Amino acid sequence: MKVAIIQLGYAEGADESVEERSERVAGLVARHAPGHDLVVLPELWSAGGFASTEWEGRSQDLSGGEVDLPPALVPVARAARGRGAVVHTGSVVERTDQPGPEGRHLWNTSVVLDPDGRVCASYRKVHRFGFGGGEPKLMEAGPDLVVTDLPAPADGLRTGLSTCYDLRFPELYRAQLDLGAELFLIPAAWPMARVEHWRLLLRARALEDQCFVIACNTAGTHAGVEMGGRSAVVDPWGTVLGEAGTGEEVLSVEIDTTEVARAREKFPVLADRRL
Repeated sequence: MKVAIIQLGYAEGADESVEERSERVAGLVARHAPGHDLVVLPELWSAGGFASTEWEGRSQDLSGGEVDLPPALVPVARAARGRGAVVHTGSVVERTDQPGPEGRHLWNTSVVLDPDGRVCASYRKVHRFGFGGGEPKLMEAGPDLVVTDLPAPADGLRTGLSTCYDLRFPELYRAQLDLGAELFLIPAAWPMARVEHWRLLLRARALEDQCFVIACNTAGTHAGVEMGGRSAVVDPWGTVLGEAGTGEEVLSVEIDTTEVARAREKFPVLADRRL
């Protein structure tokens, strides 16, 4: 499986609307999807991962528009069509008419598109970052684990979806493992101040669960917060197969999907779990 990670960046204060950013991202998808089986975008690239004061105004309704896509993702879906790749669109601030259990209307929602630009999987972020502010104050927590079989050509490994701060909670990944996960897809808006945590945790989640990790972070700045970049692909042995720098770039990595079964057979640590 050949993967393209689009580590999107944008400068603080740049004169780029959500619509303009969506068209720019669509252009990157159109350019890099050919020759790849899977394309991955970062978390909240349209709204800004730390731009919480802008989330309401940049929120998206997933239940209307073209093939039930929010406006920010319509250009991306159009760009994906006919280019032969599954596209994980990162995440958007989803807005719903009905409030969630805590009375909020916003969610941090990931959407995956098949090669025809249709939704084939979605995930609402379970763990909200902010210690009472930011996401916990403004957004609902997703209620469900999502482990899915992606369509061809990105098939072959059962895939668990998670987002950014989820990475700090190993029990989520153990639960996905128990649902058959062999690959973890993780879009993020992880800051530079804690980028070494990001790099360590990506390897830990891959190694402890003997899964591939494909993680797409953001570059640039969000609301004055410098993003960490360092998107990466990690194999089931904890080896980093490819890592981006700190600026906007596209990381292309090919993975051997048979390596999960090989690692689990050669070093069957998961069979010794007791708890």
